[in-house]
Amino acid sequence: MVSHNASYEDLQLEFQDSGQTFQEYISEFFNIIPFLASRFLKPPSIDEPHPRISTDPRFYPYFQNCLGAIDGSHVPITATHGIAAPFRNRKGTLSHNIMIACDFDLRFTFISCGWEGSATDARVLQFAMMTKFRVPEGKFYLVDGGYANTQSFLAPYRGVRYHLKEFGHGHARPQNHMELFNHPHAILRNHVERSLVILKKRFPILHVGTLHTIEKQVKLPAAVAVLHNIIKMHNEDETWLDNQPIT
Repeated sequence: MVSHNASYEDLQLEFQDSGQTFQEYISEFFNIIPFLASRFLKPPSIDEPHPRISTDPRFYPYFQNCLGAIDGSHVPITATHGIAAPFRNRKGTLSHNIMIACDFDLRFTFISCGWEGSATDARVLQFAMMTKFRVPEGKFYLVDGGYANTQSFLAPYRGVRYHLKEFGHGHARPQNHMELFNHPHAILRNHVERSLVILKKRFPILHVGTLHTIEKQVKLPAAVAVLHNIIKMHNEDETWLDNQPIT
């Protein structure tokens, strides 16, 4: 279902079972997503700097207290006319705004789903901080220029080069201390952007609204983030999915 956005009819044809059976099992699946998220989306270790940082002089010791990176993303949603207005984003389409935190192994460590498409990334992060998301004292996450620069969230310098393509082949090396900071910041924060690209390629259901209820649709990003982490646990070898016992 999440890999191909398969309908109940598609599932019936593929697995030769009744539509009622799939509705029951998929409802159970949606019900346990919060539990799965709490089990498989866990904060990174704070004991030692990540090897990606500690072994690279571009990052250590400057980013030794960095736990990962944060970004927001919009996922399309289907909503009835009566409740659609808050989900209309600045592009005029319907979506919900999710917040993702990941570590430097491209594993998701936190996700917040369900905010209307009209909500800003900063507002979603603020709500996450008021509920379940915690940043240990002395640690921080990397964020882009759309977030405030605080002790817990380190944003780049604005008004100077930042994106990796601006430092690529044919471009001048960093010209001042601000660009010298922005370049390694962008390299590390690129992990969350790569994670989101991988997630949306692996699970095309994130590219479209579905016919599930709103309550179920907003749980889908958390569900696929859990599956992504499980795949990472198995060294990204997806063949194990074909060999699971039927219970």
